[in-house]
Amino acid sequence: MDLATARQHISGSLERMRALYFKPVFDEWVILAPGAKQSGLLAYSGPRVEEFRKQLPTDVEPLLAQVAGQNLEPGDFEFTTEGDGTRHDVLLKLGANSYLVCNNTAKSMAEIRADARWLKAQAAFVDLSEKFRADPLVA
Repeated sequence: MDLATARQHISGSLERMRALYFKPVFDEWVILAPGAKQSGLLAYSGPRVEEFRKQLPTDVEPLLAQVAGQNLEPGDFEFTTEGDGTRHDVLLKLGANSYLVCNNTAKSMAEIRADARWLKAQAAFVDLSEKFRADPLVA
């Protein structure tokens, strides 16, 4: 899968999640490819354009700690309960060396999961992960 198609799938899936949850589940997302051009930042959508890059190392820390030592394959994902505030909530492996990281800048995953509509919205995220399992991002 190319980057443009990946962005379309991600945007579409997050919109579907919003519709099922009746409000945005994640208001921020980024595609990261460590070691790639532009400091590994391939795409960003969210409310903190100016401060995102400088806060990224701190904001992604809980997720990195959670997946440390795991051998993730495209389509694999991990949610963290440590992703409150600007710290990221979920990581999805998109390709050999690329990842989607999503965040709700106002709510933690515990707050999101407390709403019963999360179960339906979660299905849209799983569908997104299956798209990358079947056709990984080539970045």
